Amino acid sequence: MDNLTVLQNFGKGQKKIKSGSKNAIIYTRVSSKEQTENLSLEVQLKGCEQFATKNSLQVKGRFGGTYESAQTDERNEFKRMVNFAKNYKGGVSFIVVYSLERFSRTGENAIWLSRQLRELGITIISVTQPIDTSNPSGVLQQNILFLFSQYDNDLRRQKCIAGMKEKLMHGEWVGGAPVGYSYDRSDTRVQKIVINEKGKLIRKAFEMKVREKLSNTEIADNLSKRGLKLCRKRISEILRNPFYCGFLSHTLLEGQVVKGNHEPIVSEKYFFLANEVIKESKANLSGYKHKKENDHVPLKQFVYCSECGTPFTAYIVKSKNLYYYKCNRIGCKCNKSAKHLHTRFQELLSLFQTNQNYIPALRDRLLEVYDEIIEKGAVNSKEIKTKLTEVKGKIDKIEERFAYGEIDREIYEKISSKLKTEMTELMIQIDKSSLILSNPLDVVNKTLEITSNLVNLWLSGGSKEKRDIQNLLFPKGISYDREIDHYRTDEVNPILLLTHSFSEGLEGNKKGQREKFSHLSALVAPVGIEPTS
Repeated sequence: MDNLTVLQNFGKGQKKIKSGSKNAIIYTRVSSKEQTENLSLEVQLKGCEQFATKNSLQVKGRFGGTYESAQTDERNEFKRMVNFAKNYKGGVSFIVVYSLERFSRTGENAIWLSRQLRELGITIISVTQPIDTSNPSGVLQQNILFLFSQYDNDLRRQKCIAGMKEKLMHGEWVGGAPVGYSYDRSDTRVQKIVINEKGKLIRKAFEMKVREKLSNTEIADNLSKRGLKLCRKRISEILRNPFYCGFLSHTLLEGQVVKGNHEPIVSEKYFFLANEVIKESKANLSGYKHKKENDHVPLKQFVYCSECGTPFTAYIVKSKNLYYYKCNRIGCKCNKSAKHLHTRFQELLSLFQTNQNYIPALRDRLLEVYDEIIEKGAVNSKEIKTKLTEVKGKIDKIEERFAYGEIDREIYEKISSKLKTEMTELMIQIDKSSLILSNPLDVVNKTLEITSNLVNLWLSGGSKEKRDIQNLLFPKGISYDREIDHYRTDEVNPILLLTHSFSEGLEGNKKGQREKFSHLSALVAPVGIEPTS
């Protein structure tokens, strides 16, 4: 090997990959089902095949063959085609399309992508717009066509939005029909939205709010039993949506409310009454008073029978002034004195109580775990936010495609509903992943102060404080097993589990080597031990 060959290893700059081959791939696309029958995929494919044959190109792959919007370059077949072009072992020199707008209508992004492909030695060739991009003049011409495609797209979008707004101003709804309504397709000349079976249940929701003044959670439970599953938040949105009393409210109306052409589910008066109840409920929320708690039986409804799963109730034997807990299930009749069950609960708390001698070592380890959580949470949160941005982009894209008439209503409603559910789940995950504390040391010290004094805190508190501690430590309650005369726990607060596990590790290891329980950091969830005040 001569010196020049060896010196090549010290060259600067990125090597451009130029296969110099005649390998090519074909990409065809239409933006709607209707176009598959007009400027069809077959016409595009035939034109591209003939072009490849005429120019002695070796076709190594055919992509597309479906309808996809070219407003963004997030299309499935498009991405698959680009990845193939970049990674094909034999090298790909050309991407053949029928016209440049079949490749992309994203303007600046299309220009950037074409430049990236040229850096890899891949040229985009249009059958109907032959341009030599081997020189700056040809590249300029191609870029101008990309920009004109985006300009055409923007004009169509502007016209479409203007048309949608015009329809709304005339009382016609645009988009998927709200819950309780569906489109009547019997006459395609006139838009007709009719009340369906779910609409009758929506009317019940308004009645339950006005007549019975039920909470949204209670209404959701009631509707679920009748076959309509809606969450509390969805119920709130429905009760506040003027569509159900015959009016349209839409972002394109810029704050206006317009009389709709559809049949209302409830009258305007009933809609106002329902929202007045909601308003009163919010106003009275701060002044709501609970029934006085009985300090003698804080475990009532918290402890349940391990045999039948029935929560314990409580009663007093007035002649002896003694309180008892019991299971009211017929055939079960588990009955224990309050004093006895309270003693057993104190014993349960003592099992999880932190040894005062271990507090310094536990403080250090909990702070380390917090740092680990923050580091992992930051990574997870970033990934989730990226996914959320992608989902929001997909929602915008599917709404625009529906507005342009590129997809029909059935496909729009199906995909839109799925994406919105996914977006809600991601937002919940983001909320759960956030655990930023202003002063983690204070929180850890407070946590250890509580976990090292569980029994006394429970004994010294009133009924409310006792219940707060119980629910915080054992979120799903605890069961009493008559056979062993003690409690069983289904779920324990993860922080309590962590301190308990660390303490056990220290008990078995006098030297306090942390390696033996370092894996336990995975037990921690974004939830605190300190009871809310």
